[in-house]
Amino acid sequence: MLRRFLVPIAPLLLGACATVALPPESPTAAHVPAETRGLVSAADPRAAEAGAEMLRVGGSAADAAIATMLALGVVEPQSSGIGGGGFMLYGDAGGGVETFDGRETAPAGADGQWFLDGQGQPLPFMTAVVSGLSVGVPGNLRLAEEAHRRHGKLPWAKLFEPAIRLARDGWTLSERGHEFLADAKNRAAHQPEGLALFYGADGQPLPAGTRVRNTALAETLEQIARKGAGWFYSGENAARIAGKVAAETPRQGAMTVADIAAYQAKVRPEVCGAYRAYRICGMGPPSSGATTVYAILKQLERFDLHTIGPRSPTFWHLFAESQRLAYADRDRYLADTDFVSVPVPGLTDPAYLSRRSALIEPGHTMQTVSAGTPSGLALAPPQGTGPEEHGTSHFVVIDDAGDAASYTSTVEGSFGSGIMVGGYYLNNELTDFSFAPAGPDGRPVANRVEGGKRPRSSMAPTLVYDASGRLILAVGAAGGSTIPVQVARVLIGVLDFELPIDQAIALPVLFSPGDSISVEPGTWLEAMIPQLQALGHARVAPRAMPLKANGAQRTATGWIGAADPRSEGAVVAE
Repeated sequence: MLRRFLVPIAPLLLGACATVALPPESPTAAHVPAETRGLVSAADPRAAEAGAEMLRVGGSAADAAIATMLALGVVEPQSSGIGGGGFMLYGDAGGGVETFDGRETAPAGADGQWFLDGQGQPLPFMTAVVSGLSVGVPGNLRLAEEAHRRHGKLPWAKLFEPAIRLARDGWTLSERGHEFLADAKNRAAHQPEGLALFYGADGQPLPAGTRVRNTALAETLEQIARKGAGWFYSGENAARIAGKVAAETPRQGAMTVADIAAYQAKVRPEVCGAYRAYRICGMGPPSSGATTVYAILKQLERFDLHTIGPRSPTFWHLFAESQRLAYADRDRYLADTDFVSVPVPGLTDPAYLSRRSALIEPGHTMQTVSAGTPSGLALAPPQGTGPEEHGTSHFVVIDDAGDAASYTSTVEGSFGSGIMVGGYYLNNELTDFSFAPAGPDGRPVANRVEGGKRPRSSMAPTLVYDASGRLILAVGAAGGSTIPVQVARVLIGVLDFELPIDQAIALPVLFSPGDSISVEPGTWLEAMIPQLQALGHARVAPRAMPLKANGAQRTATGWIGAADPRSEGAVVAE
């Protein structure tokens, strides 16, 4: 019998105060005894229950992850869905790891001028977002298809049942969902379909507690359940997608049916490396997640973080400095390896990261930071981290065999491009490309727009194995360019500070991708600002960030799961 454990929506941590303390023991983690069928941790309890329903009838972690993704597309349309894409890590209890790339692709007609105006200047960001220019060919369903082919146990149609029920019978709009509708009306109500679905006759967003029925999405999901993912990528449905996108694309080269039909999910090489006694595995390019998370960790390995502890400004200073180095490399080198030679072995080489680590001093801040020179480097100038998105969701599944799926799904920004087809929003993923095709020196940038290319991502689904090769941790996050930092913080919290997964997720966030530091408001980090400044960080300020993590941890007595207290997340365990 399923038992539902809800992580409460609560203050993240104790407010800033003179005495820094560890977070309280809430939110409550769901404990899963070893003999049960597993758990699902997701950003919405209804989606977590959808995945757990698959586990209850003998489904694999892949089956449950797919059902969770589909249900999230119904109840959390601002963040994920079949109109977007994602990355999944699939790990077995014995140490095997596969990584699935369902990142969206640019249409064949896109080129380096895609986001430039008539004068050759980059378009305003939101002008590009709410248009066909931002839409990539969706990848989530091809990813799901491939993961199911390799690891599924249940019939394909079975995985759609919870999402179809939610869409057809209705689901209750949450307070958080209402807030997104109010804050992102320019996208959510961009087309008549979204306006009619989520807003009243007065044009105001439906109040929290309203029952929403999305019959158009139910019909779409029923077709895919019966006919397979190929139905989505061909025929009438592909024509509808291409037509909608082309109608809102103010230039030549708009998405075509051929672009949609050509889409393929890819099984990419996993990126794994040793950190202390652990093996950390993540998603390689076009995601920057694995290399950035690993660099942050490995550059800190020479420091005794356990002794320093999370209460010390020294730790947060070291964490900030390591981020600065890791993000300098991320911004220079990471892109789609089908188009750019990305020096992944060089970026994850322990000797290289040891040299980078040597630049970090406990009592001193680096005056300037630049990308390093790993072996096999790509010729690309530095680029900024770009705008942060709010349209992403991460979820974790552990099944009865001890296999795990760590899956990050996204439509990029809240409600993606605002373009709706068949009851779902299409992504605005292409705005993750660099708008300028070349740097100041005229050299082409690695993450420039090219036809068929996948934009760089920050998504960082991660699996951790102990020294004996046992899977012990699955984690990931949502929140744009903050994602690698959120994940690295959780890993340090569990592996170095020896916190349980719920407390590690509840740790505050410090984000330092460049020469300024953002600290999470209302946490102990605000009280540390003067101490960080005394260490040489001149630009430190509290700033709200889109933070949302989920994870699962093996303990001596079984698995526990946790969802971010900043979200409406939940853990459902059987």
